[in-house]
Amino acid sequence: MKSNPSRLSAVNNVSERRRFLKSLATPALLALLPSGAFASGNQAIITKAIPVSGEQIPVIGMGTWITFNVGNDIATRNGRTQVLKTFFDLGGKMVDSSPMYGSAEEVMGYALKQLAKTQGEAVRKSLFATTKVWTPFDGEEQINDSYSLWGVDQFDLFQIHNLVNWEDHLQRLQALKKAGKIRYVGITTSHGRRHADLEQIMKTQALDFIQLTYNVEDREVEARLLPLAKEKGIAVIVNRPFQGGRLFDRYGNKPLPSWASEIGCDNWAQFFLKFVVSHPAVTCAIPATSQVAHMQENMAAGRGELVTQATRDRMLAYLQSI
Repeated sequence: MKSNPSRLSAVNNVSERRRFLKSLATPALLALLPSGAFASGNQAIITKAIPVSGEQIPVIGMGTWITFNVGNDIATRNGRTQVLKTFFDLGGKMVDSSPMYGSAEEVMGYALKQLAKTQGEAVRKSLFATTKVWTPFDGEEQINDSYSLWGVDQFDLFQIHNLVNWEDHLQRLQALKKAGKIRYVGITTSHGRRHADLEQIMKTQALDFIQLTYNVEDREVEARLLPLAKEKGIAVIVNRPFQGGRLFDRYGNKPLPSWASEIGCDNWAQFFLKFVVSHPAVTCAIPATSQVAHMQENMAAGRGELVTQATRDRMLAYLQSI
């Protein structure tokens, strides 16, 4: 997801802590700080259960669309490695990618390898590895490539990207799950695409996860897909929680509500994420960023408490009023 360069400075009444963070927001300096140094009050990150297993995962994950598609430039790759390190340091686990995202899987493999040099097996223990198969043809070669690019022996979750050739891929992924090569199986869609088809698949197929678009502006999934996921015991990953960065363009120069601090939000990123992950059917949101400081902000949204439906309604009402 494309980062908005003005994101840190867009919010009025920014706290001293955020100004301090911004002044330190370089990979070299952040690497010197202790793990969790910017955790909100050192609170534990909120987790939710994967319905099919009961396994707990943090409500804030990390996407790699655009942000990790950086090719072979070593300096840029090292910068993304620091973003990933920050994510793990603050308690993150789920990292989502896809063959569709250009070099993102290869760059993720590079970053994991670099971190393993200093952190060893702790890196793999921190990682909930999530990718997709995205081809109209037989997916075996593409799936094998993902293992090689990431440098992992097992994926925690393998998804079918945007329902492409889903019948064939689902059969293959279920076989890989049975063989222990993957732990969970899922299917994804993006905003407004094939929601009716996804609904039918959810009703008729054995799925552990779905991934879809949901944010304060795009809320169509509240009507049928989220309630169905809750009913069927399917975990939900939310992509584009910032609407591809457009939410910052629309609201970034406007003030947060005076009561934002009461729900643990001191910037718009946290406001948007807190709304999403507080929905009872949502398991995890996967905002993407290329900047360490933005990762710090994103992860802080997963601390404190989830908000009630009444508060979520209040959040929407405020957005409609400004």
